[in-house]
Amino acid sequence: MIARIALLLALLAAAAPACAQSSATAPHDMVEAADPRAAAIGRDVLRAGGSAADAAVAMALSLTIVEPQSAGIGGGGFLLYWSARDKALAALDGRETAPAAARPDRFLDASGKPLPFYGAVVGGRSVGVPGMLRLLARAHQRFGRLPWATLVAPSIKLAREGFAVSPRLRAMLASDRFLAHDAAARMLFYDADGAAKPAGTVVANPALAATLETIAAQGADAFYRGPIAADVVAAVARASPPGDLAAADLAGYRVTETPALCRPYRAHRVCGLPLPSGESVVLEILGLLEPFDLHRHVADDAAWHLFAEASRLAYADRARFLGDPAFVRAPVEGLLDRAYLTARARLIDPERAHPGPAAPGDPPGQRSELWGDERAPEFPSTSTLSVVDRDGNAAAMTVTIENNFGSRIMVDGFLLNNELTDFSFVPDAEGRPVANRVEPGKRPLSAMAPSMVFTPDGRLELVVGSAGGPPIITDIAKTIIAVVDWKKSIADAIALPNVDNRNGATEIEADQPALAAALEARGHRMKLWRRASGLGGIAVTPEGLVGAVDPRREGAALGD
Repeated sequence: MIARIALLLALLAAAAPACAQSSATAPHDMVEAADPRAAAIGRDVLRAGGSAADAAVAMALSLTIVEPQSAGIGGGGFLLYWSARDKALAALDGRETAPAAARPDRFLDASGKPLPFYGAVVGGRSVGVPGMLRLLARAHQRFGRLPWATLVAPSIKLAREGFAVSPRLRAMLASDRFLAHDAAARMLFYDADGAAKPAGTVVANPALAATLETIAAQGADAFYRGPIAADVVAAVARASPPGDLAAADLAGYRVTETPALCRPYRAHRVCGLPLPSGESVVLEILGLLEPFDLHRHVADDAAWHLFAEASRLAYADRARFLGDPAFVRAPVEGLLDRAYLTARARLIDPERAHPGPAAPGDPPGQRSELWGDERAPEFPSTSTLSVVDRDGNAAAMTVTIENNFGSRIMVDGFLLNNELTDFSFVPDAEGRPVANRVEPGKRPLSAMAPSMVFTPDGRLELVVGSAGGPPIITDIAKTIIAVVDWKKSIADAIALPNVDNRNGATEIEADQPALAAALEARGHRMKLWRRASGLGGIAVTPEGLVGAVDPRREGAALGD
């Protein structure tokens, strides 16, 4: 016990000058992130007069260093931004794209069968065109106040001077079978005998510091053209197996900005990004549950039963219809149509689980027989952050390199994503094309769903996001229901059990045996697992700002 306390104190000392905590209150501004050092950087940016966008940019950059398993400049993400002055939402899509050379059979073997998951992930074949720095540059251009170099500087310092390996990162390093095969990653994170460096070890990353110094001086363009871009292309080409990312793919990458996707829920308004984000599925789950009187069942087995059944139906629709809207005319309006949701909700038995997988529906604007169901194996990962500044501006950002440690390719101090494995491995199903199939220049379907909730009179009341792969969707929906229907605080909402059904087994944390038994008695096929959601958010209350992060993980909320 003494050793554990000493380790924790060392970690906090190396992390940030303020005490990290899973929840916090403040009158003026607030940040939350999955690592206390990232949160401290965001708070310091706000103290220096930065906007919510400035803080989000600085925190996201720092995750490249302190959460290398989850996020970084070799990946991408989504940003939802609320401008308090303009009373307007901006939805910025920095999702990775498939190279121009990508083809639909990318993840099939010579016999036409899907590759094993890690057979597809590890190496150059899985690497998509990173969108992170273009996303951060666009956010800074649109909403920033402080100089770009000022926002990059804390991450340069952190990479140059080193950071303490957290217990969570150390556990992931120790359990990963592939990362140590990359020479640069092995030198950074492993001892001479191949063992992961102990928690508390201070790791400096001078290669990343040099990369960030170039980006600070030359802007995001330095990543997409020139020596860094050439290094990325070369690393992908020499990987085993090699990939086909080209210099033109990097040079041609663009962030997309679209109107936010919003729908009412219990007179509140829930907003997020349109496809390929997971927000439409969050909104479909909420819409399916709206006919039910959830406030009478506060987080009991009846409520979780309804939640799992609504999730099952929404995920059936997701697998059939959804993909990059630049390539697929997905029937989002039909899936969120009030009449469609009301009719589909009638398939939910309030007492008993549906036996077996649910079939997709037939929403207005789409005939279901046009598409086949996707098959994309998805694993938990990613990172999320939220900010509210003293002017009332807010940022919700979720970022990722996809699987833990991405493609296991490290170049110039950062890891490259394996985002292309978020596409369906099977391009066709039962003779029909899959909406989320691989295609050149396409963005893979995502579960990431940074969201905001507004009161009936239009006031921002909740900023929320989650890490954790495909269950992000249900984690976000759970949190919104807990705040809106059950009147939970943001901290209590996040701490509730994680329940998930992606049109299969109902998944629940292993430390909830009584709830699992109650759901099993209702006919659910149960799967118990250990999972930390990575949820985080900020509630805007009459008393001030309340920030919270998942108590199962290492994050922090900090405010002034």
